[in-house]
Amino acid sequence: MSTTTLTMDTFEETVTADGITLVDFWAEWCGPCKMFAPVFEQTSEENPDVTFAKVDTEAEQQLAGALGIMSIPTIMIFRDGVQLFSQPGALPKSALDDLLRQVRELDMEEIKAQIAEEASES
Repeated sequence: MSTTTLTMDTFEETVTADGITLVDFWAEWCGPCKMFAPVFEQTSEENPDVTFAKVDTEAEQQLAGALGIMSIPTIMIFRDGVQLFSQPGALPKSALDDLLRQVRELDMEEIKAQIAEEASES
C-alpha cells in the first residue's frame, strides 16, 4: 500500500479511524527524512493492513505546530484513534517492524479502559 499525504483537513479523520496509522512528519530539505523515506515506503508495502501517512511539515506548518513537532523526521503511531507512540528521529527497518508488532499485540480495550479511568480521576 502506498502512503497517504495528510493535511490539516485530513489528519484527524485519518488518525481517529479504526486500525493502525503510522504518520511520518518530514520535509524536502531534511537529510534524515530522505534516508528514512525508503524504509517507511518498504514497510508500508509489507503491511497493507496499516495506514501509512506523511505530513510535509513545510506545507503543513500549522498542523506540525499544533502537534508540537520540534524535529524531523518524527514518527507517530495511532491505533483506533489512540496515539500510542511519538518519537523524533529516523528508525531502522527492524525497529519500525518491531514497533508495528508491539502495536498489533496491544489490548486496545484495556488501553481505552485505562484512558477512561485516568480521565475520570482528573
